[in-house]
Amino acid sequence: MARKALILRAKKEAKHATRQVHRCRRCGRPRGYMRRFDLCRICFRELAHKGQIPGVVKASW
Repeated sequence: MARKALILRAKKEAKHATRQVHRCRRCGRPRGYMRRFDLCRICFRELAHKGQIPGVVKASW
């Protein structure tokens, strides 16, 4: 679990745009972040398997 202080710091407006840190909105994880869904890869996978993300289906070919 991410530290509260780092999550709060990431929510603040950055002084410069390049300093902005993207974090998962569900757990606060900074790595493996997917901008399109605003989630980390782990939370994305959990929610996708449950069918809670509309339009996401498991690939098969």
